[in-house]
Amino acid sequence: MSYYKILGFEREPFSTSPDPDFFYLSKEHEAALTNILIELRLKRGLSVILGDVGTGKTTLSRKLIQELKSRDDFIFHMVLDPTFDSEHLFLTSLARNFEIHDITSGSSATVLDLREALERFLFQKGVNEHKTITLIIDEAQKLTEGSLELLRVLLNYETNEFKLLQLILLGQLELYSRIMNIANFFDRISFKYTLNPLDYSETRELIEFRLRQAGYKANMYIFLDDAIKEIYQYTRGYPRQITMLCHKALKSLVLHNKFVIDAEIIREVIDQETKLGWHNKNILPQKAVMKAD
Repeated sequence: MSYYKILGFEREPFSTSPDPDFFYLSKEHEAALTNILIELRLKRGLSVILGDVGTGKTTLSRKLIQELKSRDDFIFHMVLDPTFDSEHLFLTSLARNFEIHDITSGSSATVLDLREALERFLFQKGVNEHKTITLIIDEAQKLTEGSLELLRVLLNYETNEFKLLQLILLGQLELYSRIMNIANFFDRISFKYTLNPLDYSETRELIEFRLRQAGYKANMYIFLDDAIKEIYQYTRGYPRQITMLCHKALKSLVLHNKFVIDAEIIREVIDQETKLGWHNKNILPQKAVMKAD
């Protein structure tokens, strides 16, 4: 039997998979999601979300997809690994995933053929069928200069009233400097935001939220106050680090046949990590390089 069944959970509370049902909407995440949805409705084109590793960008993207799936006027695709070696490969991937049949059936299409087919698709769906075509790119810091230039070109496809392609880039902080170095790209960003780690109260709320989502209904607190303080001090509020540490603490709880997680258990888990050489000394809070705009 899984540890979470023993503790009275219906599901694993601290999985690191980007499950939107377990996505805790901090003030920053909620602001980012709400603004992205507004930008999409207005068809303003380009939104950029930055954040350090483990601040919740990928889970935010899954929450966004969950929102878009409930709306029949959106056609969207998400790119998880944007490491395309050439513009031709990138365009071919977009044509295939958006099911642009008049070009994907042929293998000898040129870059110009692919661009024109994509433009026809965007016009047909966006103008004639009143759909919102959305491309979401995770790990956007991996985009090559050529891919970024292609995206800049695609953002030029527009009517007098709106952009035909809605583009959302989610990337690590180094994406900022790369975008700044590309002429006529930064000034195309309609909404930009940087996700920072959680504060102490949000760390507590994230833990309690995940426990509830997992089906925990007992009145007794599993994580005591001193444990949460230790968790926050160690993780500095990074959601991924919080969930990983809480998962290990729950396993320790079962293994030691205890009923609650206190500071001692958290310190033991951290000490074990340190002894094994797995302690991450680089968990430090990052200052935002750009906020909402």
